[in-house]
Amino acid sequence: MKKPDFIVKNAHYEGCTAGLEEARIVLAGAGYDGTSSYRPGSRFAPTALRSDTVLAQENYSPYFDRDLTEIPVHDLGDVDIPFGEKKIALQRIETVSRSIVQEGKIPFFVGGEHLITLPVIKPLLKKYENLQVVQLDAHLDLMDELFGERLSHGTVMRRIYELLPQKGNIFQVGIRSGSREEYRFARSHTRLYPFRVDEFIGQISQLEGKPVYLTVDLDVFDPSLIPGTGTPEAGGLFFPEFIEFLRTLQGLNIVGADMVELAPYIDPTHVSTITASKILREMLLII
Repeated sequence: MKKPDFIVKNAHYEGCTAGLEEARIVLAGAGYDGTSSYRPGSRFAPTALRSDTVLAQENYSPYFDRDLTEIPVHDLGDVDIPFGEKKIALQRIETVSRSIVQEGKIPFFVGGEHLITLPVIKPLLKKYENLQVVQLDAHLDLMDELFGERLSHGTVMRRIYELLPQKGNIFQVGIRSGSREEYRFARSHTRLYPFRVDEFIGQISQLEGKPVYLTVDLDVFDPSLIPGTGTPEAGGLFFPEFIEFLRTLQGLNIVGADMVELAPYIDPTHVSTITASKILREMLLII
């Protein structure tokens, strides 16, 4: 795999020790937040997560009895994104994702805002005609446009839905916010599991034997746990529920993933970044 010229190698995720050729999972940062509609700052998440000492010191997960250093994960670096250039940003993210997918590896991107999921998933939609999308999120993100923009963090799942050859393949979990029109659309076109994860866990057999893309928007968590996100919503998940959610995903064919919407400097305590680093670790370990 030839690394694109617009990849910037920042500080290394200490737990990701595999070389590029031997890796099965390739991690990349996509710090774009040009359409954030409330509180921007997720562009800084990849850098903040890499500099956080907690991830470097605690690679072992007692929840899954695995260590990051024992699995083949390579940290590619960050996509170099010019500020304010949405078209260039999306093209570059898609190019990096495509290069990872073409090598038969699993792309795992750290955003940035939720719009980055669209260019990351496009190469996988071409490779897997029956791709299933599991979205853990507070918001539906099914608007047709937001402030006149059709490409936005609030429209990303609508754009992905339009690209899916089989329209019932989006599982929206933990949702507790959206317009009336979005909810009407979701009830007719996606598989909606609002508020908690229990009902989705009971239906996990629907995904067995199928390629799965997992996107985790950190605002799905209660803002008391992760206040450092752009659009916090009361009534969210807590960490033990998330671990149970991940347990149900073990053994599924996860072919790509992302974690988005950490805005680290909104939270001066750094608790959001510390918690996000743990979430990232657990996600990597169950793939």
